[in-house]
Amino acid sequence: MAHGTEEMFSFSAFDPMKLGERLRDFAGQGASQSSEAYARMKAATEEATMAVESTVHTAQSGSVELGLKAMEAFRSNADLSLSHMQALLGVKSASEFFELQTSFIRRQAEATVEQARSMQDMARQLAEDVSRPGKDAAEKAMANFRTA
Repeated sequence: MAHGTEEMFSFSAFDPMKLGERLRDFAGQGASQSSEAYARMKAATEEATMAVESTVHTAQSGSVELGLKAMEAFRSNADLSLSHMQALLGVKSASEFFELQTSFIRRQAEATVEQARSMQDMARQLAEDVSRPGKDAAEKAMANFRTA
């Protein structure tokens, strides 16, 4: 047997110190990777928590605003109806009655359409505002895991 082949298969070529170093390096890399993964998961969890808190706060305040808008519409409709009733009390002829009634119905229809459009716009904006924190957090989390 040649001298090089003998060395390769002999026990003297096995160095337990090098094996220990390699195992320590491997364990260190595993611990480092685990720490990095834990840090990413912790950050993602914290961001998700903040997104949920922001979503709840936005939904609550938006719901209050939408409720106030509805109350304003009801008050406006009630005021318009009361004004109309007062005007009807002073009617002197049938033609005046029909003119007032037609005018009232037109104004009421216009007000209702405007109120519905306004509330629909507000509800759409609220839906966008409520969904934005969760969407942003999800996109950021996905970006963080893609770069990992």
